[in-house]
Amino acid sequence: MPQTERQKMAAGEWYSCIDPELEALRNTARAAVHQHNTMPPAERGEMASALRALFAGVGAEVLIEAPFHCAYGMNIRLGDGVYFNAGCTILDTAPVTIGNRTMFGPGVHIYCAEHHKDPKLRSEGLEIAKPVTIGSDVWVGGGAIILAGVTVGDRAIVGAGAVVTRNVAADSVVAGNPARVR
Repeated sequence: MPQTERQKMAAGEWYSCIDPELEALRNTARAAVHQHNTMPPAERGEMASALRALFAGVGAEVLIEAPFHCAYGMNIRLGDGVYFNAGCTILDTAPVTIGNRTMFGPGVHIYCAEHHKDPKLRSEGLEIAKPVTIGSDVWVGGGAIILAGVTVGDRAIVGAGAVVTRNVAADSVVAGNPARVR
């Protein structure tokens, strides 16, 4: 039986992102993100209910500053006390799991998708999704980019502007492009 593009995406196989079912899911996420981003701060509280309903899991006392963007939302799981500063983006084509008390500076981006290297296949929307896992008590500095398939260990620090292409061990500090242990 043929798999849908959504099933292929969830299984970590090559799939086409140019798909009506996936577009409908992205539209649902856009609506929730829009609601979150346009609420007055006094009404936003911990987190807009639309985002909370969209995400796979949300712990207590999570704060996501506006503006925020995510591709699907349904693949995001946040622990207790997670904080996102303004301008963060999560392209969650695969599971994104973030541990307790982890904090993100402004403009941090997390990307789960890798586009095909063949230009013809790339033009057809072919990509593969790889999960990103970020442990507890992690600090990710402003403007950092965390790429597909990366795990950041507990209590690690990712310097501002770092491009994280490989796993980061617990209790380590990485910075630079590509990010390296400091």
